[in-house]
Amino acid sequence: MTFSDCETVLELRRYILHPGRRDELIELFEREFVEPQEAAGAHLFGLFRSRAAPDEFVWLRGFRSMASRKAALEEFYFGPVWREHRSAANATMIDSDNVLLLRPVAGSLTAPPPGEGVYVTVSPPAPPPGPVFAAFETEPSENTFPQLPVRTDGPFAVWFSRTPVSAASVELEPTSRSLLR
Repeated sequence: MTFSDCETVLELRRYILHPGRRDELIELFEREFVEPQEAAGAHLFGLFRSRAAPDEFVWLRGFRSMASRKAALEEFYFGPVWREHRSAANATMIDSDNVLLLRPVAGSLTAPPPGEGVYVTVSPPAPPPGPVFAAFETEPSENTFPQLPVRTDGPFAVWFSRTPVSAASVELEPTSRSLLR
């Protein structure tokens, strides 16, 4: 399972971590945060190390709607699991505010084709310059969960592909729990 037709809202989250602490956050994240967020209504399908940036953790979280996003985030971030582990998670992070709130471009969600490699490209709005298996654009709705900021300096296009489609493409290495591979 990766992207699905049910994903109408997506967060592309790119965290800059303190040097040498990425694996610590990934281990905590995969052990404590995946199932509780899924139970609250989020779909966590992409968890990655950035190959180009050794202190960057990139992840994808999808929702059925803006309303379900708000409900899922309230349930998780005001709940006991986050309360218990937030200090440990936050201690690994320098910046967690590089977040794009996105929606799929019509008909763009497909299963990744066979092969190796996952690349993400963030660009000004434009058609993808090469083959992609998922294309997104900035979601224009207001952020209904302001406790987690999202970028407002867009609009953007975001593409996922098996090979780089531009000089801005970033290679992602799936973690052990990533569904998108």
